[in-house]
Amino acid sequence: MQKFKKRKLILLALGIFTPITLTTSRVNASSFGAEIFCTMRDGGNDHESSWDAAYSYIKKQKGGIFKVSPKNAAAQITETVIREKEELSYCVEYLDNLHPNRKLIRDLEKEEKRKEKEEKDKELRRKRLEKELEEANDETFTDETLDRYSY
Repeated sequence: MQKFKKRKLILLALGIFTPITLTTSRVNASSFGAEIFCTMRDGGNDHESSWDAAYSYIKKQKGGIFKVSPKNAAAQITETVIREKEELSYCVEYLDNLHPNRKLIRDLEKEEKRKEKEEKDKELRRKRLEKELEEANDETFTDETLDRYSY
């Protein structure tokens, strides 16, 4: 009975402290990830290299079975910059690059698909016309019409 109470107490302690430690590491990871992003951007680096560095750090620090999605990491960086706006006030101007205009991206993808479809249709029409021309040429020129010495 004594062992059962000790196990129960240990499980209870683990149940309480595990979420606290996981949350703390996530906050620290996103906080330092935001610092990486902001420092690199402020140092003159482009968005892509700054984002890659911050995202890979956040992803590495998260651990566990599931990795952080790029969208989630961008949200974490944004939250950290807003939460610590006194320290990271210079970084606010770079946040718009973390959340690109989704509507514009969708419109560009639709336009690209439309152009691809037009190209395919054009190619199909060209092949169909070539085939019709071949069939028409085969029918018009028989052996009799090609014999140049037949009077």
